[in-house]
Parts: sequence; C-alpha cells; structure tokens
Amino acid sequence: MLAINARIPTLKSICSVAVTVALTVMSAQARAQSSVQLYGIVDAWAGYLRIPGQSAAAQVGGGGLSTSFWGFRGQEELGGGYKAMFVIEGFFRPQTGQSGSFNGDPMFSRNAYVGIGSPYGALTLGRQSSLLYLQSAQFNPFYASFTFSPTINQLYSALGTYPGYRINQGIPGGTSWSNAIQYATPDFSGLNAHVMYAFGNQAGDDAAKKVSAQATWTHGYFAMGATWQYLNFGTTPGDLNNLVRGFQSQTAMQLGMSYNFNFVKLYGEYTYADNELITSSFHVNMLQGGLSVPVGVGSILASYAWSRDNSNLNQARQTATLSYDYPFSKRTDVYVGYMYDHVSRLSSGYTAGAGIRTRF
Repeated sequence: MLAINARIPTLKSICSVAVTVALTVMSAQARAQSSVQLYGIVDAWAGYLRIPGQSAAAQVGGGGLSTSFWGFRGQEELGGGYKAMFVIEGFFRPQTGQSGSFNGDPMFSRNAYVGIGSPYGALTLGRQSSLLYLQSAQFNPFYASFTFSPTINQLYSALGTYPGYRINQGIPGGTSWSNAIQYATPDFSGLNAHVMYAFGNQAGDDAAKKVSAQATWTHGYFAMGATWQYLNFGTTPGDLNNLVRGFQSQTAMQLGMSYNFNFVKLYGEYTYADNELITSSFHVNMLQGGLSVPVGVGSILASYAWSRDNSNLNQARQTATLSYDYPFSKRTDVYVGYMYDHVSRLSSGYTAGAGIRTRF
C-alpha cells in the first residue's frame, strides 16, 4: 500500500492568498490611475555676448537653446474621462546655481497651476505660460531660446526689459501670467483652442485686464496658429508704466505657420503690436522666417527676424541666427550658434557660443 502525504489548503491560507492578490491588483490600479513625475532641462553655454551699442564680454550663461528649469507634474484619473492634474515648474541658472531666470523671479515662475481635464476640455487655475509666448516658440526653429532665437529676443528681451539701451519694441508682461484661469478645448481633428484671463486680485486694479485667445490647426506636415492678446497697465508699482513712461495698454496679434518637407522644415511668423500711451500711440510690425535642415543625426537651424516701430524712437531691428545642434542621445545634445543683432543708430551686437543641454 502506497502512502501519500499531501497537504490540503486550509480556509485561512486560501483567504491569505486572496487578500494578497487583491492588494496587488489594487496597488497596480492605483499606480495606473495616479502618477507624479519629476522632469526638467539643464542647459549651459560658453562664449561671447555683445549687446548692441556696447562692448563684448566673455561669459558662461545658462540656457543657450532652452532656459533651464525643473518641475513636478501629476494626474489622477477620476473616472468617466475626467482627471485631476497639476504642474509646478521653476527656472534656475546653472551658471550660478540661483533660482529663477533673473533676480527677483518667483521660485515657481514657469508654471504653477492645478486643473481638471475632461472629454469637454481642460480648466486650469494658477500661474501659466502666456499663449502668445507658447505660439512664438512653436513657429520658430529655436523654440524658446532667449540666447539664440531672433523671435524670442525681439519679443521678450526688449520693451522695458532689455539692458543697456531704449527700445519701444516687444511684448511686456513676461512669459507667464499670475492669477490666471485658462480653458483648453479638446482636439477637433487637429484643431484646438485656448482662452486665458489673468486677474489683478485687487479691487479696482487697472492691471487686471489681461486676456488672450489662441487656436492651432495641424494637418499632416502643416501647422498654423493664431493668437490675440490684450494687456493693460496702470500706475501700480511694478507695472510697465514705471519702465516706459505713459504706457497704458498693448494689443498684440500673431499668425504663425510651419511646414515639414522632411528634408527641410520651414517656419514663419508675423506679429503686430498696437501700443497705447497716455498722450499718443504707436505700432510695431515684426516678420520672422526660419528653417531646420537635418544633417546626419543633427540639424542646421537658421532664423531671421525684422521689426519696425513708428514711435518717437522710429527704430528698425534685424536679428539673424545660424546654429548646429548635434544629439548624443534622446536626452542630451551639444550645439554651436552665432546670432547677429542690429538696432537702428547703434553698433551691431552678436552672440557666439557653444553649449550642452540635457533633459531629465
């Protein structure tokens, strides 16, 4: 007679296994429904910078092709196509280790918002990148580079902010708006739109009127975007009226386009800004054309921007950049670039340098 010693599972052991399996499944579902990510860019370059009308100086700078930043973002699935989301992002300067893109910049100056996404669009509240800035970056080959992009230099390193000389061209108010509420539509066969309003958060604040609307349409290799923006400035300390005397408001409009032929990608932008002062007004026209050409695994980038104002300064500005960007991997690239910058009645400026950019 053959004796068989077999262990029969008890009710306790079966329940223990069931609980373990259930907890494992629930944990996996929780990870799938909720996530938080740390990410950012570290970009530094070395070379020479000469601001128009000034002398050249050697330097190590932060943000050759991209302004360095770090951030957290996360989302939680709420069911039925709804989700909660947040983004917290801050600039920093790797050349000095300081936070912010300039002295006095808030810690989370890039973005700091929370919102709800749904099948009907997304609603977000907090500090958010301006729609005109995002479109200006999208339709030029140097994206958001404050060092080499002719578009970004002429629009956002100019009116009331550019060091060393007066100029009446540019977009005031910075690249992000505080106290903002934004609605973004879902995608309609390549068409999507955004509207944003920034509050002053004080009763009777003249500077409360900041509003923008933007739409982008993408079809195959072609993309087109249009933005309208209105900024109002009062006499509150810190408003632009304290930098450009008598400045009251600005209305800006921009049309951008790009087309990818595979062997070359073309970019174009037209920006019109109407500026209202207490006793007068003036406008600025800006045109930008650019291209990106694949060369091996890298790319040649080129862009030219021209602008003209009819203010009392009556200036024309020409900015042109040529650069080569070589990727070592999907995360890290090296680049060299040269930017020529000329403003009426000033000696020409330039930026020449090489840098390293890595993403995490």
